[in-house]
Amino acid sequence: MSTDFSKYQSIINKLRGEVGSNDFESKFAALTKNLPKTEKFLLKMELKRLASPCTRLIDLRGLVDGECKPYEHDGRVHFLDDIAVKTFEENLAYYGDYTFGVYDATMNTENNFRVIYQKEKEQLLAPDATSKPASIVEKTQYPAALIVNEIYYDRKEERMNYVIKVTVVAEEATFEAMTSDISVSGCKLRLTDNHRLHLDQDIKLEFTGLESEFVFGDKKLYQYQVRNIHMAGDVQLVGLERIDIPETSKDGFKKFLVGYIQGNKHRYKINLDNTMQALQSRAFEQFALPKSNELAVFIKNQEGVLTPKYAMTCANNFGLYQYWQDESHQSTLAFLLNSERLNRLKKAAALGKTLLVYCFVHKTNGKYYFYSADEQQLKTDTSFKQQFLGFAANKDNFAIFQLSFIEVNHALAEIPFTLSNVIKNKDLYLNLPASAEVKNIIAQLPYLVTVTEVATKDITSEYQKLNYEGLDKSKIRQFGHKRKVEKIYVDEVGISYSNQRQEARFIYNTPVVVSQKKVTWQGESKDFSISGLKILLEKPAVLSKGDIVYLSFPQLQKISSKFDLKNLPYEIVRINKKKDILNLRVHVEKHQHIGRSFFKLLIEKNRDKLKPDEYAQMIPGLAKALRNIYAHSFKTPALMVQTSGSRYKTEVIFAGEQPQGIFTEMKRLSDSSTHYNLYPILHHPKIFDSIDSTLKRLHADDDPVTDVLYISINPSKVLYENAVLTKRESELSTPEMKRMFIKRALKKGEFYCLELKLSRANEPEMEYLNPELTYIGTYAIHRAKQLEQEIWSVAGVIQVFDITQDALTRYQLFNLSLNG
Repeated sequence: MSTDFSKYQSIINKLRGEVGSNDFESKFAALTKNLPKTEKFLLKMELKRLASPCTRLIDLRGLVDGECKPYEHDGRVHFLDDIAVKTFEENLAYYGDYTFGVYDATMNTENNFRVIYQKEKEQLLAPDATSKPASIVEKTQYPAALIVNEIYYDRKEERMNYVIKVTVVAEEATFEAMTSDISVSGCKLRLTDNHRLHLDQDIKLEFTGLESEFVFGDKKLYQYQVRNIHMAGDVQLVGLERIDIPETSKDGFKKFLVGYIQGNKHRYKINLDNTMQALQSRAFEQFALPKSNELAVFIKNQEGVLTPKYAMTCANNFGLYQYWQDESHQSTLAFLLNSERLNRLKKAAALGKTLLVYCFVHKTNGKYYFYSADEQQLKTDTSFKQQFLGFAANKDNFAIFQLSFIEVNHALAEIPFTLSNVIKNKDLYLNLPASAEVKNIIAQLPYLVTVTEVATKDITSEYQKLNYEGLDKSKIRQFGHKRKVEKIYVDEVGISYSNQRQEARFIYNTPVVVSQKKVTWQGESKDFSISGLKILLEKPAVLSKGDIVYLSFPQLQKISSKFDLKNLPYEIVRINKKKDILNLRVHVEKHQHIGRSFFKLLIEKNRDKLKPDEYAQMIPGLAKALRNIYAHSFKTPALMVQTSGSRYKTEVIFAGEQPQGIFTEMKRLSDSSTHYNLYPILHHPKIFDSIDSTLKRLHADDDPVTDVLYISINPSKVLYENAVLTKRESELSTPEMKRMFIKRALKKGEFYCLELKLSRANEPEMEYLNPELTYIGTYAIHRAKQLEQEIWSVAGVIQVFDITQDALTRYQLFNLSLNG
C-alpha cells in the first residue's frame, strides 16, 4: 500500500536538501511534533527517498502543454519544456544533486496533462465527494512501471558513499571541500560556486578528515586529476582520479583505502542501484526475448548493397523464418528484404514509420515461387492495389509483414555484469568480452530489421472480400522474385540463454560408458565440442547436476593409441527430468584434460567431415553478441504477467527503449508520474479474464494466444470510462462495424489497433542472474530476496504490436470500395 504524502507537502518543501545536514533531526522533530509515530517514520523514509540519487531520464514530449527540447545534465539528456527546466533547476539547487525529489517535481509540473486531468477530475467529482471516489480510481487505474533495457556500465571499483573533509591544493588557491563518495583510485568532491576547477586539471588532496583518526604513511598530499565536472545548481560535482599511485613500491594510502572500504562497505552504503537495475533489466530480458513473436534480421552492408545475414529465431517466431524457406529448406529472406526495399524502409524509418509488405507463395511442380509487394510499390495505383490484395488474400499462404528499421549500436554487443571487478572465478565464463573476430563481424552489420506478421484469420478474411475481377495478372509478375542461382545465405541464430556455447559443437554418435561409484551406464554421444558433449543413456541414471562422472569411449579408443580415452572426468551441467540425457563439460582434476586434447585434434583433422548441430555457432560468442544488440534495440513493448496469490497481475512493461504510440496516451492517463496506466488494454473484462484463464492452461512450449483490440481515445473527456473505448476483434464481427468504429474514433480523437500475443514464460536461467543477485544479497539480503521473488513470479509475457497502420489501410480500401 502506498502512502499519500500530499498533505505533508509543506514539510517536504521545507526539508528539501536537508536530509544530510547536521541539524536535520532537530528540524524534522520540530516540524513533525504533532504527528503520530507511524506517520513520522513513513515521512522520514519518504524524505530520504527524495534525497537519494536518481538515474532516470525524463522525457516529457507529449506529456506537457509546452515545447520540449533536449536538456543535458550530468551526462544525461532529458527532454523538458521551459516550466520543467525551471522546476528541475530550482529543486536541483535545494537537493544539490539529481535526486528522486528533483525527478518527482519535474514530472508533476502544473502544465503536465496528467496533473491537469487530475485537477479537472477532482473539480468534476467534488459535488459527489460522498459517493465513492475510491472505487472510481480503483477501476480506472491499472498502473505499470516501465523497465527500459538500458546499458548499465560496470564500475572498475566499488564506490562507497562517504563524506569526509579534504583540503584541495590547486594552482590558484588552497581551500577545504567535502567528498560525496570514495574509491581506491578516485573520489568525488562537492564544491561551491566560489571555487572552480577545470577538466584535466592536476590538483593535490590532503585527507584531513581521515588523518585525524588514521595513520597511513608519512605522505600527506596525494595527486589527483579532474576527470569530469557536473553542475548541480551552484554546486560542482567533481570526479577525480588519483594519478600518483606507485607501480612498484608499496603505497600506504592505497592499502589503507582497500582495507577501509572492504571493512566498512557493510556499514556505509555501497551504491547498489546500478546493479539492482541491471539485474532487473537482465531478468525481464530473459523472459521477453525467448518469447519474441517478431523475427530480428541483421543486415550486412557489402560494398553499398544491403542484404540479410543473420536471423534470430525462437519457438514463437520460427514460423516467420520457415515462411521464407524454399522447397529445399534454404532461406529466401533476401526476397523479402531485398536491397531496394531496405532502402525504402530506411527512408520510412527516418519519418518514424514502418513498412507493410503483402506476400504469397505459388507452389507448382514441387517448386516455390515467392511474390511480395510493399505499400510503397502499390501506392501509385489504388485500383490495382485493391485487386492485388484481393487476389493475394485468396491464396492459401497469404501473409502481411510489418517491417521496422533499426540502426545498430555496435557497443551493445558487450553487456558486462555490474560487479565492479568482484566477479568470482567460477562465473568468469558468463561475462566474457566479445572476441576480435566477433567484433569484426558485428562491424559489418549496420542495421537490424524486425519482421512481424500482422494478418490474423479475421484480417485475412477482410482482404478476401476485396473484388479482384478484371485483374491484369501480367502486372503481378513484376512482384515475383526470380529464383537465383547464387543464393544469399541467411544464418539462423537461436535466441537462447540456456544454450550459450563458447565453442562449435558437432553431431557425432559413438558408444560411451558412464561410471560413478562403481555404477556404470551405457549410452551414446549425440554431439560434442572441445570442452563438452551430450550423451543419451540407454536407461535413466541416478545422477544430478554438478555430479562428476567418468567417461570411456571404447570405439574411439580403437582408432587412437596416442590418447587414453578411459575414465575421463566430466561434470554434469544439465540433466533432463527423465534422467537419460546428460550435458557434460570437462572437469580438470590435475593438469591437462585428455578428452579436451583428443576432441580438439579430432575437430582440426575432420572439420570438413563433421556436421555442426542446429544451434552450433562457428564463431564462438557471436550468438551472445547479436542477442545483446537485439535485446537493447527491442522496440516492441512486452507486458510481464506475474503471479499474485492465486491470480495474476500485469504491472511491468519491458522494452529496449521508451515506447511510443498508445503508450504515450497511457502515460498521460496515469495518476502517477512514474507509471503507465494500462486501462485501454486491461479494463475490458474479457481481456483480463482471458489473460487469467488462458495462462492457467498454457504451457511454455505452446503457441502464443492472439487477440486484436480496437481502441478509441477521446482526450477531451475527463472520465476514463467516457474517454476510452476498447473492443475486441470478435466484437466487431463485420468490416462495416470495424469501419464505423474507426470513423468515430478518428472523429473524436485517436485510434489504435493492437495485436496482443500471450505466451507462457520459460523458467529463468538463474545461472546468468546469480552473480549479481548474490552480490546484492551480500549487502542487502532483503532486497535480493525481493528481487528473486519478483523474477520467479513471472508467469507470462504479452507482446503488444501496434498494427494501426494496417487497420487504417483496410479502412481506406473499404471506403474506396464502397465509393467505387
